[in-house]
Amino acid sequence: MRSGRKQQILEVLARELEARPGTRITTAALAAAVGVSEAALYRHFPSKAKMFEALFTFAEDAVFGLFTRILEEQTNPVTRCQQMLLVVLQFVERNPGLARLLTGDILVDEQPRLRVRSQQFFERIETQLKQVLRDATLVAGPQPDRARISAAANLLTAVASGRISQFVHSGFRANPSVNWDDQWAMLAAALFHANEGAA
Repeated sequence: MRSGRKQQILEVLARELEARPGTRITTAALAAAVGVSEAALYRHFPSKAKMFEALFTFAEDAVFGLFTRILEEQTNPVTRCQQMLLVVLQFVERNPGLARLLTGDILVDEQPRLRVRSQQFFERIETQLKQVLRDATLVAGPQPDRARISAAANLLTAVASGRISQFVHSGFRANPSVNWDDQWAMLAAALFHANEGAA
């Protein structure tokens, strides 16, 4: 029952983040939305920061779990990069409230460690993309210049981060996966010296 209530609190928090773009979520407002007292809220989570941390963990488990599946199922580095970035974009598209969390939009005046957690999410994406690009030298197909691997991974991460920020700033109207196939083709052509990015 306790874990069920904790799950409910997190789901309501995610919905509130989506329903109130640009607005800070207070524990009083969250408790009212859940239908419990603030004291009851704190029995499940000692602080709002802990609630946000739980949402970060959910996002990380979902996104990086799918990354693992992609790496198991795909060998082509271009396809891997394309699908990994699409996973990130589609995840936030399905979870708009979490997009605010991942970009740090909701973290003003919150615990500094939460902003670090936001940075680490994108750093982890960049690290995994970098590894895929390094592994590209071991398989057949289009390969990036080894000297450009770090810059390429950073650029791809920045594109994903930028699309998510645009999604948040548009009030969730500019879906991040819109026109992604065309944009990916441009990126792949530049980074892999080939027009095989939509493989």
